Amino acid sequence: MAQAANFAIALPEMILACGAMALLMLGVFTGKSRGELVLWLAVLLLAIAGFFVVTGSGTATTFSDSFIVDPFARLLKLLTLIGAAVALLMSTDYWREEGGLKFEYPVLVLFAASGMMMMISANDLIALYVGLELQSLSLYVVAAFKRDSARSAEAGLKYFVLGALSSGMLLYGASLVYGFTGSTSFAAIAAAVQPSGANLGLIFGLVFLMAGFAFKISAVPFHMWTPDVYEGAPTPVTAFFAAAPKLAAMALTVRVLVTAFPAVTVEWRQIVVFLAIASMALGAFAAIGQTNIKRLMAYSSIGHMGYALIGLAAGSPEGVAGVIIYLAIYLAMTLGTFACILAMRRGGRMTEDIDSLSGLSRTNPAMAFLLAMLLFSLAGIPPLAGFFAKFYVFLAAIHAGLYALAVIGVLLSVVGAYYYLRIVKIMYFDAPAERFEPMPATLATVLGISGVFVLFYFAYPAPLVEVAGFAAKSLF
Repeated sequence: MAQAANFAIALPEMILACGAMALLMLGVFTGKSRGELVLWLAVLLLAIAGFFVVTGSGTATTFSDSFIVDPFARLLKLLTLIGAAVALLMSTDYWREEGGLKFEYPVLVLFAASGMMMMISANDLIALYVGLELQSLSLYVVAAFKRDSARSAEAGLKYFVLGALSSGMLLYGASLVYGFTGSTSFAAIAAAVQPSGANLGLIFGLVFLMAGFAFKISAVPFHMWTPDVYEGAPTPVTAFFAAAPKLAAMALTVRVLVTAFPAVTVEWRQIVVFLAIASMALGAFAAIGQTNIKRLMAYSSIGHMGYALIGLAAGSPEGVAGVIIYLAIYLAMTLGTFACILAMRRGGRMTEDIDSLSGLSRTNPAMAFLLAMLLFSLAGIPPLAGFFAKFYVFLAAIHAGLYALAVIGVLLSVVGAYYYLRIVKIMYFDAPAERFEPMPATLATVLGISGVFVLFYFAYPAPLVEVAGFAAKSLF
């Protein structure tokens, strides 16, 4: 009976994995035309998994303590499931226009989501790797999902080759950590690592581990895949990439550093500070010359992961709470912005050129206003939600004595605001371009909800702040 109770801890992951296999069988036996049915069933499965995530309480481990469920895991799993489900819903009209949805797409998203949930709950280096690879293998395929598109195939291939390299680095780091501590369990590693005698070999292992994590969150200098994959992958896939996997990878990074290496915080903080500054700087400067909105969002996401890392660099419960709040607000802003990008369609064809938004305020005032608010929020302009996201991580850095990091973050925020404001200028002050096709209901709903969240977050921020604070404390 005890074993059955243990399995119940991992019930959401099992629902997704078994459900994905069942939907795969359904698709195979009922033919290619059932893509939309499979997609709606996949969204239902994500909702059921989310229900079981929310209804859990306390902290529990299973599978010889290699899998942990605590408030931190629950909150980030919920955000990841929301990201995956909304990305699936936003893709329906796109695939319909592209000649029908193949049932394999929602199945792969489910497998990726179960891998992400495994990553968030990993309490052991082996469990971490299993979750990471389950997510990655699914993502390599969805990046190249449009087989007749050279750009999509190139995106998938680049992601696969660089992803294999990062997996190798991560495994090498894990083997060094295991070699110098004698265990793969985070708790045992934390017990074996002494602050005074931090072994040089162990630090090397930690550096390689962090190189693997930096690739997954697309932090500089492991960001090189991001602009090409964002631009080349089908737009709904890019929306999914920007939302769910980033959250899971950041959650994994936070858990490993905070729970397995608390004794060498000073050592890993130096690496995190470098990753944060480099990512913020590249995100701010490299996006300035972009003309493709998906490439611009890629550089934007690199910058935003840099800001989130500021909270992690603080190494405190306040810092981790800041990271969680940042990720939640980033998820809302990203999904809303991609709803607009997916609605950029003329004459039955997608357009990704930023200049095609010219004069949008006159041809579609509601979409222009909400997109402008989302862009202002991404830039961190008060009183929108994005300002508070940055405020919490900067405050945590200041309380941790990282004044230089906070100042650099604020300065790079100002530089980064330029390319968001440029899009607003194009929408409001340039001559109107041809009108876009009417926005589908699902995209309009996602845009509306995220727009309202971003606009009115300042009125009642308490629930998110309290939940994030409670979740962060569970790691310490």
